[in-house]
Amino acid sequence: MIENSMFEEEPDVVDLAKEPCLHPLEPDEVEYEPRSSRLLVRGLGEHEMDDDEEDYESSAKLLGMSFMNRSSGLRNNMSVYRQNPNGSCLVPSPRTMVVCTVVLVIAVSLIMAIYLLPKCIFTKEGCHKKNHTMELIYPLATNGKLFPWAKIRLPPDVVPLHYDLVLQPNLTTLKFAGSVKIVVNIIQVTWKIILHSSGLNITKATITSAAHQAKPVEFLEYPLHDQIAVMASEALLVGQNYTVNIEYTSNLSDTYYGFYKISYKDENSKQRWFAATQFEPLAARSAFPCFDEPAFKATFLIKIKRDEKLSTLSNMPKKSTTPVTNGIVQDEFFVSLKMSTYLVAFVVADLKNISRETNGSLVSVYAIPQHLNQVGYALNTAVKLLEFYQKYFLINYPLEKLDLVAIPDFQSSAMENWGLITFRETTLLFDSNTSSARDKKLITAVIAHELAHQWFGNLVTMEWWNDLWLNEGFATFMEYFAMEEIFPELHSDEDFLNLIFKAMMKDSLNSSHPVSSAVQSSEQIEEMFDALSYIKGASLLLMLKHYLTKDVFQAGIEVYLHNHNYGSAQSDDLWDSMNEITNGTLDVKKLMKTWILHQGFPLVTVVRKGKIISVQQEKFLYHVEPENWTTDASYLWHIPLTYITSSCNFTHCTNAYLLDQKSAVIELPEEVEWIKFNVDMNGYYIVHYAEDWKTLIDLLKKNHTALSPKDRANLINNIFSLAGLGKESLEKAFELIDYLNKESSTAPLTQALFQLSLIYSLLEKKGEQQLAARVMRRIEHLLGDKIDQQCWTDDGTLSERELRSTLLAFACTHDMRNCRTTATEMFEKWMKSNGTMRLMQNSLEGEVIRAQELSRIIATVSQSLPGYLLAWDFVKENWEKLTRKFHLGSYTIQNIISWSTSQFATKAHLLEVKSFFESKSEESSQLRCVKEAIDTIQLNIQWMERNLAKLQELL
Repeated sequence: MIENSMFEEEPDVVDLAKEPCLHPLEPDEVEYEPRSSRLLVRGLGEHEMDDDEEDYESSAKLLGMSFMNRSSGLRNNMSVYRQNPNGSCLVPSPRTMVVCTVVLVIAVSLIMAIYLLPKCIFTKEGCHKKNHTMELIYPLATNGKLFPWAKIRLPPDVVPLHYDLVLQPNLTTLKFAGSVKIVVNIIQVTWKIILHSSGLNITKATITSAAHQAKPVEFLEYPLHDQIAVMASEALLVGQNYTVNIEYTSNLSDTYYGFYKISYKDENSKQRWFAATQFEPLAARSAFPCFDEPAFKATFLIKIKRDEKLSTLSNMPKKSTTPVTNGIVQDEFFVSLKMSTYLVAFVVADLKNISRETNGSLVSVYAIPQHLNQVGYALNTAVKLLEFYQKYFLINYPLEKLDLVAIPDFQSSAMENWGLITFRETTLLFDSNTSSARDKKLITAVIAHELAHQWFGNLVTMEWWNDLWLNEGFATFMEYFAMEEIFPELHSDEDFLNLIFKAMMKDSLNSSHPVSSAVQSSEQIEEMFDALSYIKGASLLLMLKHYLTKDVFQAGIEVYLHNHNYGSAQSDDLWDSMNEITNGTLDVKKLMKTWILHQGFPLVTVVRKGKIISVQQEKFLYHVEPENWTTDASYLWHIPLTYITSSCNFTHCTNAYLLDQKSAVIELPEEVEWIKFNVDMNGYYIVHYAEDWKTLIDLLKKNHTALSPKDRANLINNIFSLAGLGKESLEKAFELIDYLNKESSTAPLTQALFQLSLIYSLLEKKGEQQLAARVMRRIEHLLGDKIDQQCWTDDGTLSERELRSTLLAFACTHDMRNCRTTATEMFEKWMKSNGTMRLMQNSLEGEVIRAQELSRIIATVSQSLPGYLLAWDFVKENWEKLTRKFHLGSYTIQNIISWSTSQFATKAHLLEVKSFFESKSEESSQLRCVKEAIDTIQLNIQWMERNLAKLQELL
């Protein structure tokens, strides 16, 4: 390996005319690499040198030689200068000066023409398109040679068709050996094959064609982009198939990415090892060399050599098992369907399972032996959901089997690998004796999400990570839709509502991003896995479903899946499919592009005068730094407004209006007492009622059930959001929630507690303990009776039990109503069972507490007054360990940064956070989640400056 410090001098400059084997790039293909790992290459054009290019080069050399000969003649012919007897030169004659000047001008002009004009001028065909001369940048491979590709994205000239992958993991040495044969098709003549490889020790590489035997080839490695270049000894021809053979070794990863190892204790408390994969988004390349981009779909034949006492699973059913050597056997799996590399998966472990067949597919749930008694609920749930999705999409699940596997240590909740879905144990295993109602809801939701991916993501895959929302937004939407249809008793819509509120908080910052955003680097791709891709994407689909009607929406989904199955898609493909159904009555693409490509969301202001309702839209945005925030002048959403009125407030009375201008007027058939927009929060926007807030406040006090629980939660969220924006007073927000002592529904109570807790936490962490205590007394006045009514049993509906859990947790946290008496007894029992250990450190080490729980532990610790400083100190002290374990930009890192900084509200803490991340790598300081953290602290400071004095008066 060649260290960057070996290249500290200025980069060399290489002339392409002397390096015909290089591959010049188009201007938009240039990547600017760190100075220590690049060479400057000056040249013209975009592809390897063909016959015409050689003609051009020959012409240039001839013209250059002509000038050199002429110059040599001028130097040798000194008779044009007259010399003095002492040998000094006299001034040349005027005639000589003119001749020399003319010759020099002609020569220089020819050289400039050759150097500056496009090469195509010297070819028979001439120029077909504009071409520019520029300096191109090629990186250095690890062996010091030029690496023939400079983009992060792979070139399109070679595509994979099929992989034969053989792996042999050793759970004793914790290493693995592998070989892969990749059948590729050539789209454009080339001498190179660029593909991905990360952390693999490649020992051999060959290329085989139909007409020739395998030939050893040179390969170059460029670790900065996780790329290798297989250099062919002869041109690879268009339309031909070739087989790339690569042999390699590596270590099983000790992170949560790639082919990684997990230790656990079996029923006899003996340490055992478990090997599993997590490839999304960019880690398949760390298990085998591959074209690791979602659009490069191929088929896979996987063989795994293993200890005969263990078992293996992969995407497809097992075809055969054959002996290899003493105690080692090889499992071969059937060839897969065409799929992306990030969906490939395999597991090597000691596992047990239960199974059930449905509609020609065998559904199985696997776990380590001591947990087999906890997989029954997951199996029943998976079968129900699989049957529902097949009916809804009108496309059968295409594989003969579907495995769900509980992994003892797993960073994500689950991963949708086609035919082999991997889960955290906590999101798949259910123990009827110890698991809670919330556990059941979580397990159901995660299974629903991952099964939806078998169609949205696996059957049809986003073309590139900028459209990740097509995978995750759809899976999230279907997760909650399916749960409402199949498991209505779980009240999943209330959870979705709370998630939308939190996504809008993130989306209201200037550091937010459009749902569909351009991404290139690994950090940018990792950061796309956030609340906007999942929750905002899902809520936009919910809004569209209600606007189009459920039947039209379902028909559009069916068209989309049928048109693009086993292929890749972009956002526009979805809208085109919907437009096939609307058939010109509505341009779905025009409507939805305003939501997908715009950052943030609209604020709709409503003014009512008699029967006339005036509505106006603008961008909802917290202005943190006025000189930096994005102007909203160009933002115009096409908003499917919905509203109900006092004349008819039932769901079937919902009215719709498409606001596709900055402002509009709606005329009602009659005057009404009140009007409520964004019915059940089915639209992704906030409403400001101006003078009508008083009317709605009075309505809640007199007859709060005139509005649905979702609508009541929506009003609470909107008025506190507007108070934070400065559009409405905090006094009016507190006035609106005065009705809460009559509230019994989970959604509005949860939202009110969330908003009040934010205020309490800011005051407490700012050192305003007396004012924070007054906020708490206000909450106790509103909800004290509700807290008193709760008991420590597990009776009632799921919604009632969840509300009980929320209220008791809040009461105990803030020492209300003697809640701590019972909780302290339970806590003391836990303390006696080794509860005194430092939680965060143990979680990072992953021994006593799994590292998968670290972000949740940091969130919990940061809630207390001393804990929030401890959490931030922990993050600072362990930053390098954290980013090695979880990867920059990952969802876990996003959460850790958010939780450890979100309660800071002083300029000193703002400066500390800024300085800390600026002192780290550029990749760290430029993370979007870091910018969001800074935005949040600035907003907290701004909120305190605006509202502290008002709170003192109000409370």
